[in-house]
Amino acid sequence: MTTPATASGDPRGPGSGESEGRMTACEIAAAVHRGEISARQTAAAALERIAGDDGGGDTVRAFTEWWPEVAAGQAAEVDRRIRAGERPPLAGVPLAVKSTEGLSSHQTRRLVAAGCITVGATATPGPGTRWQTWGATDRGPTLNPHDGRWSPGGSSAGSAAAVATGLVPLATGSDGAGSVRIPAAWCSVIGLKPTNGLVPARDRAGLNISGPLARTASDAAAYLDALSSDTPRKHLASPSERPLRTAWSATLGFADTADRIAATAYAALEALVAAGAVELHDLPVRMPDPAPCWEALRGRVPAADPGEAVRRRAALTRRLDALFTEVDLIATPTTPNPPHGHDGPGATMSVALTWGFNITGHPAISLPAGLTPAGEPVGLQLVARHHHEADLLAAAAALEQSSAIERS
Repeated sequence: MTTPATASGDPRGPGSGESEGRMTACEIAAAVHRGEISARQTAAAALERIAGDDGGGDTVRAFTEWWPEVAAGQAAEVDRRIRAGERPPLAGVPLAVKSTEGLSSHQTRRLVAAGCITVGATATPGPGTRWQTWGATDRGPTLNPHDGRWSPGGSSAGSAAAVATGLVPLATGSDGAGSVRIPAAWCSVIGLKPTNGLVPARDRAGLNISGPLARTASDAAAYLDALSSDTPRKHLASPSERPLRTAWSATLGFADTADRIAATAYAALEALVAAGAVELHDLPVRMPDPAPCWEALRGRVPAADPGEAVRRRAALTRRLDALFTEVDLIATPTTPNPPHGHDGPGATMSVALTWGFNITGHPAISLPAGLTPAGEPVGLQLVARHHHEADLLAAAAALEQSSAIERS
C-alpha cells in the first residue's frame, strides 16, 4: 500500500485543507476556473486530509491506496489546461476511485478528462465471502461513518465512506445489484445507478453499471455529464416544471422491510411532497422477487432453460414500463434493513429492493432519508423511466433544499 503523502507543492492556501474538504465538486471547479486555487493545491489538500483522517487504524478506513505521484501529474496537466484557456467541467476536483476499477476503467478515464484528480483507491469487499455489503483494508474493515460497529455497505464501501467523511467530494462506484445505492444509503450520501447502457457495462450480463457517490445533486449531475456522451448539462439538477407523479412501495410486493426503515424513508418522501417536488399516486407496485432472474443472468445458478432468465428479464421490464405510463417515479426504501455489523448480514437480503432495477435497466438513485429512532441511516430510493436521470436529480435537489431549509 502506498504511504499517504501530499502532492508536490505547498498545500496551504485558499480552499485547502479542512475548508476545501467542505467545498462541493462544482465549487472547487469554479474556484479553479477563476484562478483562486490551483489543481495542484486541491490535490495536495485532499491527500493531506486523507493522510490525517484515514491513514490510521482507528479511522473509517475508506482508502486502500494513496496516489500522490499520479495526482501530482494529473494536477499539473489540469493547471496547464487552465492556463491555456480551457475550462474542464470538473477541474481540480479530487476523486476517489473504487479499487476494483482503478485508473484504466471507462469512467475513471472520462472523469480525468473532465479535470478530476485521482487521489487513491477505495475499499471493496475482501475475498472469501459472497456477501458484498462491507469493505476490507489491511488496517481492518471499513467502518460506517455513523457508527463504527456497522458496515458502510458495499461493494462501493470505501467510496461512500470517503465522500461521507469529506475526504473527497466525489468517488466512483459500480452497481451490479445495489453496490452504489446501498453504501450511499448507509453512509447518508447520494448514490446513482444510471440507465443500463449509458456507459459500458462491467459484466457480460449487462447488470453492473458505473455511477457516482456524491454529497450534492449538482455534483452527481456534473459527474454524470462527464461520464456520459450526452450534451453537456443535460443532467443538471434543477426543479421540475411540475410535481413528479410518484408511486410508493415499502416492499415491491415481496421484500421483508423493517417498519422503522419504511417509516424513515417515507418521511423523506413526504418532505418531497411538501416541497412540491412530487405528488403521490395510489398505484400498487408489485414485482416478482428478482433473485432467481438475477442469479441466472449472472451465471450463479445453472439454468435448465437458458432462455428463461432472458424471458423473465423482458417480462419484468415490461411490467415496470407499464407502471411508468402512469407515474414518473417509483419510491422505495433503498434497503429493507438497517446497516448490519461486520460479521455480515446473515440471511437478510440487503439487495432485495435494488437489484431488480439492474435487471430492467431503469435508473435509480439513493438519497439520504435520515435516521431511525435508533440512529440507523436510511436511504430513499427513487426509480425513473429509462434515460430520465434528470428527474431523479431534480428530486435529489429538492430534498437537499428541503433539508437545508429545515436545518436553518
